[in-house]
Amino acid sequence: MPMLRSVSLRVQLLALQLAIVLVTVVSAGGLAAWLQSEQIRDSYQDRMIAVADSVAGLPSVLDAFDDPDPSATIQPLAELIREASNVTYVVVTDEAGIRYSHPDPERIGEPVSTDPSVPLSGEVYVGTQTGTLGRSWRVKVPVFDAGGTVIGTVSVGTLESELQDDLLEDIPALLAWLAGAAVLGTLGATWVTHVVRRRIFKLEPDEIATLLETRDAMLHGIREGVVALDDAGRIALVNDEARRLLDLGGDVTGRPAADVLEPTLAAVATDDADVTDRLVLAGVRILVVNRRSATSDGRPVGVVLTLRDRTELHDALRELEGARSLTEALRAQAHEFSNHLHVVSGLLELGRTDDAVSFIDRVGRGGTVTRTVAAGVTAPAVSALLLAKAATCRERGLTLRVDPESRLDDDGDELVTILGNLVDNAADATGHGGTVDVRIDQSADGGVRIVVADDGPGVPVERRTLIFAAGFTSKAASPGGGGRGIGLALVHRIVRRRGGSVTVRDAAAGGAEFEVVLPARVPAPMVVGP
Repeated sequence: MPMLRSVSLRVQLLALQLAIVLVTVVSAGGLAAWLQSEQIRDSYQDRMIAVADSVAGLPSVLDAFDDPDPSATIQPLAELIREASNVTYVVVTDEAGIRYSHPDPERIGEPVSTDPSVPLSGEVYVGTQTGTLGRSWRVKVPVFDAGGTVIGTVSVGTLESELQDDLLEDIPALLAWLAGAAVLGTLGATWVTHVVRRRIFKLEPDEIATLLETRDAMLHGIREGVVALDDAGRIALVNDEARRLLDLGGDVTGRPAADVLEPTLAAVATDDADVTDRLVLAGVRILVVNRRSATSDGRPVGVVLTLRDRTELHDALRELEGARSLTEALRAQAHEFSNHLHVVSGLLELGRTDDAVSFIDRVGRGGTVTRTVAAGVTAPAVSALLLAKAATCRERGLTLRVDPESRLDDDGDELVTILGNLVDNAADATGHGGTVDVRIDQSADGGVRIVVADDGPGVPVERRTLIFAAGFTSKAASPGGGGRGIGLALVHRIVRRRGGSVTVRDAAAGGAEFEVVLPARVPAPMVVGP
């Protein structure tokens, strides 16, 4: 085996194909020679049977059997027929096997050297026997008189050496054809070897194995998802990260991209133009997709998609934006508080103590930021989100009102995502001076109901099903060409995964009102061991 590995693939392919050509040519040549031999033998057999039957039926031969010296008549006729038919001998015998004719006249009157019982029994014998002239291919037929009685035999034969000579005459032509076939086979093997080597870029098997192992290690080890499609739009490769991001299970290789990928992602994959950093919603994940066409020797061979998960980054940016807004609000409050201190200081210096106390009471009741926006919302993450959104709305000239009867005890990333997207959309929909109302209810079994309303223009009835589709937006396009039409689609998918519902209707203030109902989570069954 080590010796075989030391031989190049080109030599191995060529040697293997030449061996196949050689075996095929030799086998075909042997079969052709055997068929030719059988054809020659059959041709001689037909000729010998015809000669033997004609001699056995000649009236002069039949009449000569009653003569005192039958050989005087039969021998000249037999020799004439033998020379005319190009056979080795024509021998006529009586019922006792005594020769009346023979190529060697001295053998006339002697009994035949082989068993004549078969033709004497009235049957025809065909076979190879060894007689006085050597080994021959012969035919023996009976001679019948007028009454149908066997009175003798006629034996016609051709030496096996003559059959071999006839076959050898055809061998040169057969060898020429076989040599031509071998040459064509060799040329074809050389061409196939060249084509195969060119298709595999003249790489050796060990090099191909190393490349495949390296490719698999790289593709399945990188943190980005990679999906490769062939030129027919079928999945050619999916690495582990792409399977995780797209929630793919089983073997999807060879399946059409439209049957495997999300419609928005499949649209990017089948598009003719390359794409850079486009936001696509896949399941409940926000992915950054890059599309590049793959070419080989200047011809397109497929498409490569790279996927990055932006869901965590999206949530982090949302939290950072809220924290930044809250910081700005605190900074503004600190500035305002400093002004209030100056007013109090001035009133005290003027000796107007009662006015200073009244001013302190008046401004102390109206803080810019409080610890919570609703006493019943004790979930830390949701409470912090509402606090940040209230500060953000205040900076934008809006009012965020949380129903004081709201109640929520449990936190969850799903609730933060749903509430954050709904409040952001409501804030974008209403103008300066508008109001966003929020109510959160939690049932005794853990189910949650969220209602977010605004006093903006509302959502037309014909668009109330379209707004939850990924990519649909009524807002102006962002500078990067992406990021729009994701928020409500993400809310819709999270709610559906949770088994809940989301509806939109007209709000009492004239805008849109979104209601999300999430059922209580079903606890996992307890597994009790033996």
